Amino acid sequence: MMSPLLDVIRTELQGRANPERAAQMQRYMKSVMPYHGVALPVVRDLCRVAFAGLRFESRESWERAVLEIWEGALFREEWYAALTLAGHRSGARFRTPESLLLFERLIVEGAWWDVVDDVATHRIGPLMRAYPTPIKLAMRTWARGPDVWKQRAAMICQVGLKKAADTELLLECIEPSIHSKEFFLRKAIGWALREHAKSFPDVVVAYVKAREADLSSLSKREAIRHLGDVTWVRPPRPTEQVG
Repeated sequence: MMSPLLDVIRTELQGRANPERAAQMQRYMKSVMPYHGVALPVVRDLCRVAFAGLRFESRESWERAVLEIWEGALFREEWYAALTLAGHRSGARFRTPESLLLFERLIVEGAWWDVVDDVATHRIGPLMRAYPTPIKLAMRTWARGPDVWKQRAAMICQVGLKKAADTELLLECIEPSIHSKEFFLRKAIGWALREHAKSFPDVVVAYVKAREADLSSLSKREAIRHLGDVTWVRPPRPTEQVG
C-alpha cells in the first residue's frame, strides 16, 4: 500500500514531468532509477506544501514516514522527497543520535553522491553540532569502515560548519582513505579540505604540505583551489592519472 504522502508527491511530480529532461538527468546521474524530470528546487517547493501540516508524535512515526516514501519510491525525485522529510521541521525534535541509524540507512542504500552528500552535510553535520560526542565517535568508526559512502560522509559531514569544524576529527577521518584510488573518496578529501581552508587556511596549507606525497593530485588540487599560488605543491605530471 502506497504511503499517502508519497501518493501526493508522485501526483504532483507527474503533473510537472518532463520526459526529455528526465532522460538527461538520469544519464547525468548514471542512475538506474528513472527521473520524472523535475528540478530539485521544484521538488522541495512541492514538498514544502505537502509537508506543511505534518505533526509527528514520536521518532518512530517520523522515521516510518520517511522510510515509507524512501522504500516506495519509483523515481529519484521521490527519494529526494524522503530526504526532504528527513530534514523537515516536523521531525526536528526527533533528530537525535538515535536518528543516525536512519541516516546511515539512507547513505548505504542511496550509495551515490547526490543522496550521500545531502545526508552528510544537511543531516549529520547539524546533528554533530548538537550532539558532538556520540556523532564524532560514529564518524571515526565510519571513516575506518569498509563502506565507501560512509567513509565519504564522515569526511564531508563538516562542510558548512565553518569555525565550528573540528580539525582533528577531519584529519582523522581523511587518514584511512588518503591512499585510496576511489574517485569519490579522493574528491571528498579535496572538498572537505577546501571548505576547511575557508576558516582555517594555515591548517590546510600545513597539512597538504606535510602529506603532499600521500595525497592524490585531485585531492591536492581541490584542497588548495582558493588558496592562491601555493607554489610548493607539485603540479601533476602530464601523464599522471588524476582521480
